[in-house]
Amino acid sequence: MTRRKQAAPDKITAPAKVGLAKASLTEAAPAKAALVKPLTARATTPEPVDAATLAEIFARLSAANPEPRSDLDYLNPYTLLVAVVLSAQATDKSVNIATAPLFAKADNPAAMLALGEETVRHHIRTIGLFNTKAKNVVALSRILIEEHGGAVPREREHLEVLPGVGKKTASVVLNVAFGEPTIAVDTHIFRVSNRVPLAPGSTTDKVQAGLEAIVPEPYRLNAHHWLILHGRYVCKARKPECWRCPIADLCRYPDKTPGPG
Repeated sequence: MTRRKQAAPDKITAPAKVGLAKASLTEAAPAKAALVKPLTARATTPEPVDAATLAEIFARLSAANPEPRSDLDYLNPYTLLVAVVLSAQATDKSVNIATAPLFAKADNPAAMLALGEETVRHHIRTIGLFNTKAKNVVALSRILIEEHGGAVPREREHLEVLPGVGKKTASVVLNVAFGEPTIAVDTHIFRVSNRVPLAPGSTTDKVQAGLEAIVPEPYRLNAHHWLILHGRYVCKARKPECWRCPIADLCRYPDKTPGPG
């Protein structure tokens, strides 16, 4: 029986437009006759919401939380950058617990570099991948000092080449620290965008491009926060709390969760 190659665990993929139903596997037939029977397809996902509905969705999210902010604790653009780098495959809560004493000692690249990798590693040892993250934090701090005068650059191309920084991290920093209307797509925003659906896509990059193209201008700056908080606390992965969702009547997700009781 041929084994299917599993996808990398940290890669986010969209719910297929024709999702795969469960199918039982049978023992492989002789090689010449070993044909795999196609799996049964589910119904297609709903069409994305129209422009008027999209505007109403963000109007409601805005009304419910007029001044949203990141769940990550930070003091300045540098500590925000470090916190976002540390948050990869970790919860914001766990990052905040680790960074509180770390940032008390080092809230700028020079101070972090002076601490050294071993001390940084000790402070973040409760976070997943702490060895690699400690190396990245120290390395990016050195680059900021040597190439940017100790400041966090405002240019995406300069951010994305820093150790541990990719498109999502750069987008968060540009949005939160510098007020650029970017929409960093994490697993929560990816889920919400494909579930409602707003701007469905098979990758985070496609979803980000789709959202940035359609979110109305008045809501673009805070769209990242509204969507991530909505996905984290209401539109949850396993059991979305549809009964208390402020946009439930606008959402086209067919399998809404009924209220408790």
